Amino acid sequence: MLTNHDLEKMVDTNDTWIRERTGIRERRIALPGVYTSTMASAALKEALDAAGMQPGALDMIICGTVTPDMPLPATAAFVQRQIGASGNCPSFDISAACAGFIYGLSIADAFIRTGKIRTAAVIGTEMLTRFMDFEDRNTCVLFGDGAGAVVVTADHDGRGILSTHLFTDGSLTDILQIPGGGSKEPASAETVAQKRHCIQMEGREVFKVAVRYLSEAAETALSTNGKKPEDVQLVAAHQANMRILSAVSKRVSIPIERFALNLESYGNTSSASIPISLDEAVRAGRVNDNDLVLMIALGGGISWGSALIRW
Repeated sequence: MLTNHDLEKMVDTNDTWIRERTGIRERRIALPGVYTSTMASAALKEALDAAGMQPGALDMIICGTVTPDMPLPATAAFVQRQIGASGNCPSFDISAACAGFIYGLSIADAFIRTGKIRTAAVIGTEMLTRFMDFEDRNTCVLFGDGAGAVVVTADHDGRGILSTHLFTDGSLTDILQIPGGGSKEPASAETVAQKRHCIQMEGREVFKVAVRYLSEAAETALSTNGKKPEDVQLVAAHQANMRILSAVSKRVSIPIERFALNLESYGNTSSASIPISLDEAVRAGRVNDNDLVLMIALGGGISWGSALIRW
């Protein structure tokens, strides 16, 4: 765990500054020897236990991450091996940053609706602290490590995923990125020295588009299904910034009390934030059968999306 007070000793910041601008008090840091795939596997095992299923029941594993174990092979392949899933279970990664979980959910939904598969695992897993510049106070205070997972099946009895909605604005790629390490800027002594492999973000610009696009995505999910804000029992939103969530709450007319919030304890865990907050809400008894759950997220790309779930 890394608290705001710990960060005060590392960079020019303080607890009050961080809390007032983000709502974050602490975040989790993965221990040495723990990787993106091992966190994902642990989360998926818990999801399978909750669903009363064995790994052999999975027809597909979808892993949303921008912090893979390595560029090749996919983190999902390591997960498949670690949990003992079938070799006939296609397992792959998607890169949509903080929107990765909703993108994965949409892909799983499409495969199930077409009859290609019956059961899929969707994972959001990130180890962002290993891609941080801890001398950059604008980013190092925001992110934490974590993983969450769900199991999606064709057996729904009228419940489950009602709709998903995905969007990308490629004109905004520069406001949130990790520029180094790819084919454009291959790893070198120079790129490492310049910290090009660390997260770079234009916070004010991200804030502006996040409030607008998240609100629009939420409204799209509701209008598509003929629902009103008062019909939603829980909002599982990407946990990026408390000011963003408060602004979205006001715009879409859903009280902040209906949001599943864990930003204070975990910081921004990117694609993992929605499944983690959803899991905590379920365990706390905040979600009941037939409740409407709205999911919204936005991340680098800029990519964003929404999903409406009948629990």
